Amino acid sequence: MQPAQDIFSYRPYWAASFGNAPVLPMSRAEMERLGWDSCDVIIVSGDAYVDHPSFGMALIGRLLESQGFRVGIIAQPDWQSAEAFRRLGRPNLFFGITAGNMDSMVNRYTAERRIRSTDAYTPGGGGGRRPDRSVIVYAQRAREAFKDVPVIIGGIEASLRRIAHYDYWSDKVRRSILPDAKADLLVFGNAERAVVELAHRLAAGESIAEIGDIRGTASMRRALPDGWTVIDSSVIDEPGPVDAQRDPYARQRECAGAAEAGVNVVSFDRRPRNLERANSVIRLPSFEQVARDPVLYAHASRVFHLETNPGNARALVQRHGDRELWLNPPPVPLTTPELDRLYELPYTRMPHPVYRDEKIPAWEMIRFSIPVMRGCFGGCTFCSITEHEGRIIQSRSEASVVREIETIRDTVPGFTGVISDLGGPTANMYRLGCRDKKIESACRRLSCVFPDICKNLNTDHGHLTRLYRRARRVPGVKMVNISSGLRYDLAVRDPEYVRELVSHHVGGYLKIAPEHTEQSPLELMMKPGTGAYERFKRMFDRFSREAGKEQYLIPYFIAAHPGTSDRDMLNLALWLKRNGFRPDQVQAFLPTPLALASAMYHTGRNPLRRIRRGEGAVTVPRGQRQRRLHKAFLRYHDPDNWPLIREALKKMGRADLIGPGSQHLVTARQTAGRPSPVKVQEKNSPPAKSSKRQRKRTRG
Repeated sequence: MQPAQDIFSYRPYWAASFGNAPVLPMSRAEMERLGWDSCDVIIVSGDAYVDHPSFGMALIGRLLESQGFRVGIIAQPDWQSAEAFRRLGRPNLFFGITAGNMDSMVNRYTAERRIRSTDAYTPGGGGGRRPDRSVIVYAQRAREAFKDVPVIIGGIEASLRRIAHYDYWSDKVRRSILPDAKADLLVFGNAERAVVELAHRLAAGESIAEIGDIRGTASMRRALPDGWTVIDSSVIDEPGPVDAQRDPYARQRECAGAAEAGVNVVSFDRRPRNLERANSVIRLPSFEQVARDPVLYAHASRVFHLETNPGNARALVQRHGDRELWLNPPPVPLTTPELDRLYELPYTRMPHPVYRDEKIPAWEMIRFSIPVMRGCFGGCTFCSITEHEGRIIQSRSEASVVREIETIRDTVPGFTGVISDLGGPTANMYRLGCRDKKIESACRRLSCVFPDICKNLNTDHGHLTRLYRRARRVPGVKMVNISSGLRYDLAVRDPEYVRELVSHHVGGYLKIAPEHTEQSPLELMMKPGTGAYERFKRMFDRFSREAGKEQYLIPYFIAAHPGTSDRDMLNLALWLKRNGFRPDQVQAFLPTPLALASAMYHTGRNPLRRIRRGEGAVTVPRGQRQRRLHKAFLRYHDPDNWPLIREALKKMGRADLIGPGSQHLVTARQTAGRPSPVKVQEKNSPPAKSSKRQRKRTRG
């Protein structure tokens, strides 16, 4: 992987003479006060505009501003017509379209496909302020508003839908979002490098049609470019016979057509040797093939994930009808100096003044939190972080984090001395990574911690421990909480870190995510077994006692994940009861685009291994009744769930678990409207007062 140009080393665009805007404008009146006659870039987002680096529009907007470009924001526009997209006039360079910090379908619908009544990224928290599949709708409206302006789509919704993907809400395979949005270019992942290079090249006079070589971008093409070696994906990971009756002349015609187009073609029936990776592209099965064939879908998902390391990933191509979807390799991760400067741009850290006193729940939650890293090498199959941010950890410097704490202390209204979080996708991957950059660049593992922690992974939490101590010493700071998800299998490798965390940074409760107790679902999740949880719990309890604190672990679990049987969920419920846990809020598996577990859900096959027809079937809890049962097992203590659990226990031959005793899971008689009269010793649960309050909440 060649070093990339520093994103702050470009010569500033001429409009840098205007200086930084107090807040990026959302109206023509604001533009006029800044002395602007037009915007160079207009960002359209499904979220309310909060000028905070945790909000994508602010991060990219302020970054482009630092390059000298004038950036306007159109937040949560009325999508019923193109009029709202003309609000700021015609952008000189491009429209940047994003659904916001969440996929719009995940934002709008529950795992049961019910419409949510709330939206944390909307003023007042009400739902309905963004359309379904926001990127597609916004991009088409922007095109209607100004037909000749390039439309660039990005953010997590575009990133996770960049190739043909299974869509849970329509229960079918959909095309890449790029042709559906009719956009010119898609930027995926953390797109700072791609967006900066794109803006400068367009400003220099290049046509959007000429720009197809930027890492971290995807585009539609009529034909493949010259000079590339095309490798069929079945050579990399053979899925078995790809068609019931393969045309024996198809290969001959394909080679002849490619030769006429001047494209080198590698034979598909043997593994290619000594190919120049920089000039080779992998052909995935076409949209039409993966849409009709689950085996090819699982195969394509596996190959896609094997080509996500920016150090060795090759370009990918996937046929969509009569056009080619071309994906360049992932972006080169940002360096620590780049990340520091990015997060220290002149954000107000506040919602735009147009919202006045309306509460924006997502901002209320993160207003006193600080991201210290990005990326995740855990590779959990149900999670989309790896597909979006990548496996290589990018970390800020201690000095930069401390400066941000001081900025919050001095400028953010309502600060009481408590930093709500220092973290990111995970709490404790700060400055962790491969011990050898050469090994890292060549690695094709899907996870650095599964099935066991890689011997080449540095697990020393010393940098993070020092950061915690330094953060606590900042004058005016009373407490620094850690709220991001903790990888306890990594934490137990460094007892001094666990001591520091438990003694100073847990506000009574620490949330962790074992996700399950049974081997089958855990293997398909790529999560550690309960042994790692038990080791961490012993450390947590010991260090809490030594610190003289009464603190509790709050474990999270997933119901209905691929690979989970009814008996697995029963065993989990029995484990919960033995350990005194009565979960209040439970999570059912939600298949999100591109995730490996979503491929399992759709195809019934395991893409963690080579795909073979007729082999490797995965149990998939698919129907709503079975999914409700799996959630009911997690809330075994809720009387509303007892009838469903009783019925299941009888079918499973476990009627012995129905009765009034402490050894039983549910009672034989229904007690409506209140918890089971059976007293459960809650040795790991919060005190009774907290438990009573939890029981009053909305039941899952």
